[in-house]
Amino acid sequence: MDYTTQMDAARKGIVTSQMKIVAAKEHMRMDDLMKLIAAGKIAIPANRLHTALSPEAVGQNCRTKINVNLGVSPEHNNHEEELQKVQSAIDMKAEAIMDLSNFGKTREFRRKLVGMSTAMIGTVPMYDAVGMLDKDLVDITEDEFFSVVEQHAEDGVDFMTIHCGMNRKTAERIKANPRLTNVVSRGGSLLFAWMEMNGKENPFYEHYDRLLDICEKYDVTLSLGDACRPGCTHDATDAAQIEELITLGELTKRAWAHNVQVMIEGPGHMVLNEIAANMKIEKRLCHGAPFYVLGPLVTDIAPGYDHITSAIGGAIAASCGADFLCYVTPAEHLRLPSVEDVKNGIIATRIAAHAADLAKGIPGAQDWDDAMSKARVNVDFDTMIDLAIDPKKARDYYESSKPECEGTCTMCGKMCPARTMKKILAGEKVSIR
Repeated sequence: MDYTTQMDAARKGIVTSQMKIVAAKEHMRMDDLMKLIAAGKIAIPANRLHTALSPEAVGQNCRTKINVNLGVSPEHNNHEEELQKVQSAIDMKAEAIMDLSNFGKTREFRRKLVGMSTAMIGTVPMYDAVGMLDKDLVDITEDEFFSVVEQHAEDGVDFMTIHCGMNRKTAERIKANPRLTNVVSRGGSLLFAWMEMNGKENPFYEHYDRLLDICEKYDVTLSLGDACRPGCTHDATDAAQIEELITLGELTKRAWAHNVQVMIEGPGHMVLNEIAANMKIEKRLCHGAPFYVLGPLVTDIAPGYDHITSAIGGAIAASCGADFLCYVTPAEHLRLPSVEDVKNGIIATRIAAHAADLAKGIPGAQDWDDAMSKARVNVDFDTMIDLAIDPKKARDYYESSKPECEGTCTMCGKMCPARTMKKILAGEKVSIR
């Protein structure tokens, strides 16, 4: 092979099979795609060992992608149920799945996931370290942390979230400027605790080049985790969040010099009027690297409905420059999501992503809406349902309340304005009796 990563190939003028697929999906000229990959503004997360992958592009001028989190935990260790969630995510056209498993036979599940998934797969090796190594957090060594990362890469994972920007300086900033919700990132909090207990620097920051060597070897995209993301609207855009973002920008340039693709992870909770500015700050400080956000949730008072608070923030964030949305389910903050929760989270996030694509003028986005509008004006319910983001739910609703007049619904019946206009413009008599 004459290249190491998709970025290396683009810089050498080599068109990969993944680039060909992505260019067709994104309706993008190959030259334009390759320039953006070479510059780091588009990433194609595609571990060369993930043979089932249908590659996707994340970044500038691309459709907004969505990610689905799942995985087993000590409290809920049901591989079969998690695999149902995987299949649901694939069926519902999620572009990415993150395996956040942190208990039991994680490697067995991860390999099965990579083997069956056409969606790109992400992981957070830090979650897996304690369970896989069967050691207390304080006793894990730097070498052992990196051994977990390498194992995930060997298993075919396409991108990894690693909290490289949580260094000793940032940790001191957090302690000097107390937050309402402290550090809410699971991986970030574990690294914070490890550093405090051992009196050492974050090994992924201190030995960053070692991490880059692994990523380049397997073409794993590095998703630079936001350990200091705000966990409530009160903590948004504070000193720790911005300081970490500056560090992530520096680490981005070092990764690119190593031909390693990068995504930047962003805020989790943030009021509406801060979102646009945060997107611009990230793009500026991180040199246009693809931006991956959790939500953001625009209010903290809706447990049970956080797929909605997240979709509101996600639509705004993506319309203002975010490239990748991590879904949030109705179970957020409350429990591990069920299969139905996963479905609701995916739908809400896909709606947000598509709404943003309309605002950004992504090719093909408006065509979908226009097709739906034509079906509505033609009073063509079958086509409307087929075009729906969730056809099954749309059909269930329609058929659960059958109208007396065929070709209408029980909201308007014969007073349906689409029916009225269609008839009158065709020169037909309109009767509502």
